[in-house]
Amino acid sequence: MSKEYDEYLKEHCANVRKGFYWIRRSLPEVLIDIPGVDYELNILLHDDTKYNNDEYDAYDEYFYGKKSKDSEKKMRYAFQNHIHQNPHHWQHWVHITDNGKPSVIALDMPYEYIIEMICDWWSFSWKSGDVFEIFDWYEENKKTMKLSKRTRDTVEDILDKLEKKLIKVRGPRK
Repeated sequence: MSKEYDEYLKEHCANVRKGFYWIRRSLPEVLIDIPGVDYELNILLHDDTKYNNDEYDAYDEYFYGKKSKDSEKKMRYAFQNHIHQNPHHWQHWVHITDNGKPSVIALDMPYEYIIEMICDWWSFSWKSGDVFEIFDWYEENKKTMKLSKRTRDTVEDILDKLEKKLIKVRGPRK
């Protein structure tokens, strides 16, 4: 266990919550009422699996230890485990067929995980101190994301509302 990784996890999860609470306070219409969905519980449990040994040790070694071919291999397995246990990652919703012709199909993400995914992405903007950074990051990365049309439309609609609200509250982007 490393102090640096523990501090990173603590800060990351705090920034995910910061983004969520900002949305809840400033853009509540985005948190549509879905029976049985508790957005806040998802946010409070965000990335809990990173504390499990099969993820923690690999992430810690990869980011805060000495990188090696072994640490890279462990990290790939840990990340694979992470995305399969955490549906707020778009990769969780990618299906690879095996019916003779391998292909990749993006499944629709449930709305509550789209919200958590956006808060996860936005957490890095909160860390940097530039809450607008998420929009450039998304533009740079969206082409490599395998999202269904409905999921992409939903993500972009929420990001558009978020950006407009930020501009209204904080002023134009710098």
